[in-house]
Amino acid sequence: MASNVVRPSDAELLQAQADLWRVSLSYLTPMSLRCAVELGIPTAIHRHGGFASPADLITALSLPSAKLPFIRRLLRLLAVAGVFTVDKTTAEERYCINPVSYLLVDGIPDEVHINHTSLVLTCTSTRYLEAAIGLAEWFKKDVVTAPFEELHGATLFHESMESLDPDYHNMANEALDAHDNFGIEIALREFRDLFEGIQSMTYCCGTCGDDKAARAIVKAFPHIKCTVLAPPKMIATKPADGVMINYVEGDMFNFIPPAQSVMLKLVLHHWTDEDCVKILAQCRKVIPSREDGGKVIVGDIVIDYSGPMLETHLLMDIGMMTMSKGRQRDENEFREIFVKAGFSDYKILKKFGARVAFEVYP
Repeated sequence: MASNVVRPSDAELLQAQADLWRVSLSYLTPMSLRCAVELGIPTAIHRHGGFASPADLITALSLPSAKLPFIRRLLRLLAVAGVFTVDKTTAEERYCINPVSYLLVDGIPDEVHINHTSLVLTCTSTRYLEAAIGLAEWFKKDVVTAPFEELHGATLFHESMESLDPDYHNMANEALDAHDNFGIEIALREFRDLFEGIQSMTYCCGTCGDDKAARAIVKAFPHIKCTVLAPPKMIATKPADGVMINYVEGDMFNFIPPAQSVMLKLVLHHWTDEDCVKILAQCRKVIPSREDGGKVIVGDIVIDYSGPMLETHLLMDIGMMTMSKGRQRDENEFREIFVKAGFSDYKILKKFGARVAFEVYP
């Protein structure tokens, strides 16, 4: 069959070559970030007053002076990527902490701050990269097991990974904690009206398997009668700090404790559509009618094809495809699983960074 593709112009072809260079070498940006994290550059800049020249960093990190021109090149790329900002008002440029690198600084006494170093190290780890390199071979196989599990014979965040590589398992779970629990205090302020209207809530622990968000909610809104559905391992280690929470052992595919509302925070994107429908159907069974305040609160990443975070959303989706059986969904895909689970309506409350909060009604 003859091709209908029109030959690009000379200018377009030259630009296309440059674009291929950029896309093919873009993996060096996260690897440069990994290098900066391993060297401790964000923390060193923070301790230097929030800004530092390459020469300052050579001294602070006790690096060989011969590496000065190379660290300049590293910082230059990371600044273009948005990890640092650059102050060019002095004789030698200074690199400054910005909101991105702030999340990579050790020892910040801020209730909102969670160090994301483990997230960077996990996402740029050999285990992650090997799974991604094997995608083409994975597509050729008649399997639905995630490439990560197919390659390593273990499931990320699961006990099988702990048995295979305990250190990696611990680091990956630290990364998941930062991913799932960053911004809890901000959410309590942003969604105050929502929580003030809730009388009882069942909080379903997802892959992260912790109750940090539930405990923060009850501390801020003590009128909420909260039940946490959790695995036995988490219940056995729950803190004895007087927070009034009822813990119930179980899994959300088979049983969810009844309440006015059920919360699924960053749970559904770890599961297939079929699994999500099963989880949501269990939720629907245990909440009252919409008129009596019944609802499921879903916090998750939602692909926004017209928003500024589209590339982030799609990278997260390919990350989920490579590492797990989960996926990121757009609003229409969420609507489909809500309807299949028997819900009549939903409402997007507001965007929350790269995420969205839904109320889903029976």
